[in-house]
Amino acid sequence: QVQLVESGGGLVQAGGSLRLSCAASGRTSSANFMGWFRQAPGKEREFVAAISWSGDRIYYATSVKGRFTISRDNAKNTVYLEMNSLKPEDTAVYYCAAGPRGIYRQSGYDYWGQGTQVTVSS
Repeated sequence: QVQLVESGGGLVQAGGSLRLSCAASGRTSSANFMGWFRQAPGKEREFVAAISWSGDRIYYATSVKGRFTISRDNAKNTVYLEMNSLKPEDTAVYYCAAGPRGIYRQSGYDYWGQGTQVTVSS
């Protein structure tokens, strides 16, 4: 089992920045890929970014490419999502996920955090 706890969400004005953190515990060897997804009210959960264990493979959704940066610190068992130039459409609950396959599909992740709310005001 892997336990994931997100933090860092909050309210920010458009154009601002937030840094989300996801602390992992348990069988972290199962977290070959770590990813971030988000879900806005009335919409399906969508892929945001993913990173391999070594950090040498990184993937972004087109909607966040150039604005968001995913990284991980394996010594701290933590993955980060640095969000810059935030837009109101980025408002959503952001979820951290871990799994052996990962990348774009939700089915590639076995473990999920509880989510953290990000609200971007215009």
